[in-house]
Amino acid sequence: MFSSKLLQAVFATCSLFACTVAPAQTPAPQSDRVVRLVVPFAPGGATDIVARAFSDALARELAQTVIVENRPGAGGAVGANFVSKAAPDGLVLGLATVSTMATNPAINPKNPYDPVTGFTPIITLATVPVVLAVNASKLPVSNLEQLVAQLARCPIPCTFASAGTGGVGHLDGELFKAVTGTPLVHVPYKGAGPAIADLLGGQVDMMFDNLPSMLPHIQSGALRAIAVMSPQRSAALPQVPTFTEAGQPALDNTAWMGLVAPAKLPPALQQRLHAAADRALADPSVRQRFEKAGIQAVGGSVAAFTALIDKELGIRRAIVADRGLKLE
Repeated sequence: MFSSKLLQAVFATCSLFACTVAPAQTPAPQSDRVVRLVVPFAPGGATDIVARAFSDALARELAQTVIVENRPGAGGAVGANFVSKAAPDGLVLGLATVSTMATNPAINPKNPYDPVTGFTPIITLATVPVVLAVNASKLPVSNLEQLVAQLARCPIPCTFASAGTGGVGHLDGELFKAVTGTPLVHVPYKGAGPAIADLLGGQVDMMFDNLPSMLPHIQSGALRAIAVMSPQRSAALPQVPTFTEAGQPALDNTAWMGLVAPAKLPPALQQRLHAAADRALADPSVRQRFEKAGIQAVGGSVAAFTALIDKELGIRRAIVADRGLKLE
């Protein structure tokens, strides 16, 4: 039989061992870990606007710090690829767009990630109209018919800017060329911000982009909106027709943005992120900032967002195939 002194010594040794080893086995609390929300475009574009309006509310719901990290390039493919290859631990999230999940994979045979298997969908964040705008002083036109006629008279092909090769603005521009027969030259940038800066400066003639990026410059008169790509007119620009109203229904494709995580995210973590994101979208301050920029908050289930990605990818692949669109 063990003596009482021996038992006391054993318990004391075990207690000391537990005190020294247990902290090394206990993971850091989730609230102490920073979440990186990757925007695959440069600051100043609509995706960046959505991310920054949403990130503060998401941080409150997760009880974690959320930082917005811009990783532009290749029409959003650089940032999207980074997210798809990150560890599935919930600490790297991405802003998914029509560009990253549909147009780039549809038109770029060298796209470095799979939009279906490379991510874990979380939630649809927002829909936003795409607007075609021109430099008001360089192209003195006020409607689509006048624009097409003016482009046909350009002594050298006029130019259209985009936020990057393979992005939604690029594909929309190529589709515009195909349905109107206009000889436009594509000028890609690393994000909407620098592209709009050159549009304002007259270095390029026109651009398709999400409305929030364009709206302040349209309201100031520096840019002129020709038409919006949306089933109905935008409340922010009620005087601007849709492309269907302007006679080109093939150009009416609404853009959207969503939240994704890397592939193979554990289901419990996916559910936690979805619940937090859904509550963040319901925050009145987020909705107010969205509405001010012409953005409509969406929300919904993981299944609904997954179906949206699949549907959009199919639509964009069909456009590329039907119109014979290729990267230039």
